[in-house]
Amino acid sequence: MTTLRLRPEDPADTGAVRRVLAAAFARPDVATPPEVRLVDELRGSDAWLPELAMVAEYGGEIVGYALLTRVVVGSDGGSTAALALGPVAVAPHRQRIGLGSAVVQAAVEAATELGERLVVVLGDPAYYRRFGFSRADRQGLTSPWSGLGEPWQALVLPPSASGEPPPPQGEVLF
Repeated sequence: MTTLRLRPEDPADTGAVRRVLAAAFARPDVATPPEVRLVDELRGSDAWLPELAMVAEYGGEIVGYALLTRVVVGSDGGSTAALALGPVAVAPHRQRIGLGSAVVQAAVEAATELGERLVVVLGDPAYYRRFGFSRADRQGLTSPWSGLGEPWQALVLPPSASGEPPPPQGEVLF
């Protein structure tokens, strides 16, 4: 039986993660998909949270990836930390067997355990709805993608303590 292991990315996984991203987002018009460059840039930024860069290892091979990075929600009352999900990728030869869902769920659970309260994503509403995401604009969140409607989504995570304030509202700054 092949075993699925979900875990934070290790520095030694960088090459395998790049290969998964490159294969999942391959396009004939670009040598390196922008998602590969994005993750490379995020690794060297203040937005990088190594414990929230999750890999799916299936049969000893890294075949899935979900990344949560730091964003800020700004409002008149100041700013509040939040998370952005993406990119999410599964190697083409392992798609459609639930690995993407598993690695996203693992990332969301890790964020919840760390006491995070809000995750935003730009993506397919039918896919992300299964994790509890809904339209971000209806939750008082704006961004450059607000005009896209349903693909701009947010997920409110459970509070780590009772009496915790509601999740932030305002402009999401990446």
